[in-house]
Amino acid sequence: MYPQDYKFSKEHEWVKVDGDTAVIGISDYAQNHLGDVVYVDLPAVGTKLTAHQTIGSIESVKAVSEIFSPVSGEVIETNAGLTDAPEKVNQDPHGQGWILKLKMADKGDLNALMNAADYEKYLEGLEH
Repeated sequence: MYPQDYKFSKEHEWVKVDGDTAVIGISDYAQNHLGDVVYVDLPAVGTKLTAHQTIGSIESVKAVSEIFSPVSGEVIETNAGLTDAPEKVNQDPHGQGWILKLKMADKGDLNALMNAADYEKYLEGLEH
């Protein structure tokens, strides 16, 4: 169910690595629990983030939830498409619903994240 080449945080963010660029979004589990997403608050390009720092927030019909950066780096792009169509986070959380791209400061941050199989086991533990 979860992309095998992605890494996942316990806060339900994912990272797809392409060279020294990290594409970041929220997992299918997270978007399911949020409900219908109506707004995504994105940081400015050039913002420097550390791992576990708040990126912004996602507002759904149920609640507002913070998004945390799973890795450190500098924001090089945000998904401008979410401004007009925040529902992409619900429709395609691991694809078109990506939130931002970071130029990673330290690839070692990835070692603290889970692979897809470990994330699925982690989710099973949350359901019980």
